[in-house]
Amino acid sequence: MNKRIRILLIQALLVSLLLFSCKKPTPKDLAKENLIPQPDSLVATGSSFDWTAKTKIYVQEKQEGSQQVANYLAKLIAPSTGFTPEVKRVTNPADKKGIALILSDDTILGDEAYTLKITEKRVVLEAHQPAGLFWGVQTIRQLLPAKIELDSVQKGPWELASGIIKDAPNYQYRGAMLDVARHFFGVEDVKRFIDLIAAYKMNVLHLHLTDDQGWRIEIKSWPNLTTHGGSTQVGGEKGGFYTQNQYSEIVNYAQERFITVIPEIDMPGHTNAALASYACLNANNKVTELYTGTNVGFSTLDTDKEITYKFIDDVIGELAALTPGEYIHIGGDESNATKKKDYISFVNRVQKIVSSHKKKMIGWADVAAAELEENSLAQFWQTKPDNAIKAVNQNVKIIMSPANRAYLDMQYDSICPLGLHWAGYVDVKKAYQWSIESFAEGISKENIVGIEAPLWGETIETMDDIEYLVFPRLPGYAELGWSKNTNKSWDGYRIRLGQQKERFGYMNINYYQSPLIPWADRENEKIIQEKETK
Repeated sequence: MNKRIRILLIQALLVSLLLFSCKKPTPKDLAKENLIPQPDSLVATGSSFDWTAKTKIYVQEKQEGSQQVANYLAKLIAPSTGFTPEVKRVTNPADKKGIALILSDDTILGDEAYTLKITEKRVVLEAHQPAGLFWGVQTIRQLLPAKIELDSVQKGPWELASGIIKDAPNYQYRGAMLDVARHFFGVEDVKRFIDLIAAYKMNVLHLHLTDDQGWRIEIKSWPNLTTHGGSTQVGGEKGGFYTQNQYSEIVNYAQERFITVIPEIDMPGHTNAALASYACLNANNKVTELYTGTNVGFSTLDTDKEITYKFIDDVIGELAALTPGEYIHIGGDESNATKKKDYISFVNRVQKIVSSHKKKMIGWADVAAAELEENSLAQFWQTKPDNAIKAVNQNVKIIMSPANRAYLDMQYDSICPLGLHWAGYVDVKKAYQWSIESFAEGISKENIVGIEAPLWGETIETMDDIEYLVFPRLPGYAELGWSKNTNKSWDGYRIRLGQQKERFGYMNINYYQSPLIPWADRENEKIIQEKETK
């Protein structure tokens, strides 16, 4: 090869490298991205940011909270992209080309609010608290191609539509409940559940830990609660329980995702597992038989015995020490075997026990029969709001979980293979198309802390069962709790939800393909696009 040819080849190589390095950003419309929950405000600028193997994540020096979220983001995108982005501490992250996560001193931003600015050169995510950064990362996650959810390396590009998103939740409490008492689910299943609700900006996991069919949390001062009371479940199969170390593992895992765990010890009813474990908790001083059916309302602690309150004080004390969140849920529903006057005095006394352990009480709205402290919460679950209104009249705030709208264990329709329908069928539209603050006359926004979608466990035995009843309804509950009413419409939401099909698939979610949703078929879309191009 002569010198002239070598020079021409080198020049051609330099030109190609220059052209590659000056690659024009792909035009993308941020307004057409199908985000759930829908952001507070969004302005599209028509371009994109290309995340490559060279892209770094920058955080402010001495900001440990932003470092934690940056590490989460780096770990999140690594399996599918093959990138191992460096997280660097710098003085001015917003000036760097790449991804910047910044904690702002601006107190106008709420604890969970964030601002996301995406240009061709950089992505700047800013929040007042680490929780806001974390929820902003979930938005970044949804803006990336759905294959970001896979755990094997995929071909790029990995582009984010450019623009500005300003976002904040409408309600501070956005939760889901998992019943592990009727059927027991292990630590890894609970972690999976945590990851699924975190992806849609839900911040509370309510664990229903005890019921007639099983006691699922180790109490060291009363060991037979788990060794005997936790040994079975609905249907008579082997049960299980969490050691205190395992419970702490769940709590810590949730905390890393800015989710608060609220444990529930249901009482004075729904207590047969405890009554079968200790004779002294029964009025006749005899243990009951373990129960593996699904009936409710037949069991009660003896509310007259001092040993009952010693038992409760021990249980709440051990649980409170393991639970960093401010609430303990005491149940209080369907105590049909407890006389009303005994029930009222019981709730009043247990509320004081919870307070003595520096926690606040939550109870199903039935507890409004007692004299509630104003820092307690009542959970509206029945189809009629009478008990919840009694709580409001005591200046107690409400968690909205009406069974005929928010219960995840209600069947979608009459042929749904899982779930119940005592509160009616709850299809995807019915689950979404209601207003938290105007659902019940006498309960307005100022009385409400937020929404929770409970999943009761009578019919669920596997993680696939959980996912089938939870999805696709859960993203709708997340949006009801996060997005302002002015942003909500069923017609728009059903389109955005349908576009989640590919993401659900990559996340390996066993979801119910509701006929009410126009599920997007990406393969057919590609074929149509190719034909149109030709």
